[in-house]
Amino acid sequence: MTATTSSQMRAWTGPAILTYGFRPFFFGAAVWAALAMALWVPMLSGHLVLPTAFDPVSWHAHEFLFGYLGAVIAGFLLTAVPNWTGRLPIVGWRLGALALLWGGGRLAVAFSAELPPAVVAGIDLAFPIILGLAILREIVAGKNWRNLLVLMMLAGFATGNALFHWEAAQGAYAAQGYGLRLGLGAAILMIAVVGGRIVPSFTRNWLVKRGAGRLPAPPMQRFDKLALLALLAALLLWVALPLGVLTGAALLAAGVLQLWRLARWAGDRTAGEPLVLVLHIAYAFLPLGALALGIEAISPGSLGGTAAQHLWMAGALGLMTLAVMTRATLGHTGQPLTAGSGTVALYVALVASVLLRLAAGLWPASASLLYAASGLAWIAAFAGFAVLYGPALLRAPAAKAG
Repeated sequence: MTATTSSQMRAWTGPAILTYGFRPFFFGAAVWAALAMALWVPMLSGHLVLPTAFDPVSWHAHEFLFGYLGAVIAGFLLTAVPNWTGRLPIVGWRLGALALLWGGGRLAVAFSAELPPAVVAGIDLAFPIILGLAILREIVAGKNWRNLLVLMMLAGFATGNALFHWEAAQGAYAAQGYGLRLGLGAAILMIAVVGGRIVPSFTRNWLVKRGAGRLPAPPMQRFDKLALLALLAALLLWVALPLGVLTGAALLAAGVLQLWRLARWAGDRTAGEPLVLVLHIAYAFLPLGALALGIEAISPGSLGGTAAQHLWMAGALGLMTLAVMTRATLGHTGQPLTAGSGTVALYVALVASVLLRLAAGLWPASASLLYAASGLAWIAAFAGFAVLYGPALLRAPAAKAG
């Protein structure tokens, strides 16, 4: 008799959090996002020193990009790949071992001053490598060749992490190095590809239920492919040469094309459901970040490089992942796909965090206060997710009759 996903999960008698990939990784990602920011704010002011070999800014950048985001990517892929391939998900102690590998990476980086750099890098990189091999096995077994592109982007993301470790070990300022830009570029491309599927799809599904009217353009049309190729070219230039007229022009062109792409998805018709609207707002930070970094590449100092980059880091990545985590948790735990007031408050807090961080780059005189306010809003968003959605992620899924 062929096993099913639900029967496999029902057969598991261990902790409920290990019944599906999104459970440990979404919960762990949210807790770590809040905790890492709670540590970062006093580190920034000099009131806390971690035993990490990374400078404080590099630790902060690494633990959001490769720590937090790495967990969200894992939760998303371990939940989505079974749907793509028709194969059973990874559950139980194998899933728990993956989660422990991720947690081990966070500890190794936090205490890296006490360990050889190669050991720290090996512990931290074990997680994305093993995750990638597990996803590759599922894609090959399911003959789901279309999604090898996602695996290639994951490989680029992991390579960026490895390069980040190498740069930090050489004493370089890794927060502005090639590794961070490669990892961030791979993540932005992942949002453009995966977001380009789910944003118009979820929007269409919601609008169809509401009756006739303008619907999003179908995903991955010729224009979408052109916009993605332009973004890929701009990202490659930015990774290799972040400043310069050619890089700036490419980023500006990619930003305009991605804005046009977003406008084709009927986001203006989604105000009635924040769970859908937030996907459009989150995606908007992708072209806005490209435009800001394009301006910065042509005229350094115009916006502040790190402030512009945070439109991608905290805006596109932070808000899109929060939007996906809320939606996926509701959907996979049998709850209505609608955002209540608490969930809307999480979205508002995160958008406020992004805007406050951008303001800190534009008004250096008030930077300390704005950094602190941005950090507190960030903590509110992700600690709030852990509180609101933790019970659904930690408890056993409801049994279904039949």
